[in-house]
Amino acid sequence: MKSTASDGFSTRSSEWVGDMTVWLRENGGDNGDRLARLRRQLHLARQRELTPRQRQFLERYFDDGLTMREIAEEAGVDPSTVSRTLHRAKERLRRALQYAL
Repeated sequence: MKSTASDGFSTRSSEWVGDMTVWLRENGGDNGDRLARLRRQLHLARQRELTPRQRQFLERYFDDGLTMREIAEEAGVDPSTVSRTLHRAKERLRRALQYAL
């Protein structure tokens, strides 16, 4: 159910006039520039900050959509090794990107 209040904000049944959600929906800015910058920084960080094995596992998991078990079979390692390697890779990327924006 959608209604319009006298001040021009549209509301839904779970919202009330003046709700922050309504304000953000109406006045939220486009963050496309920040997102593009973050993508560029992520690409650079993957190349500069990760070990070759971390890059390989990250690519196979996120880019190619393989499961940890499939990556483990492909690499000849235990699935827990893949899990730990991915965790370390994500932590390195998080540290490298935390000040990128």
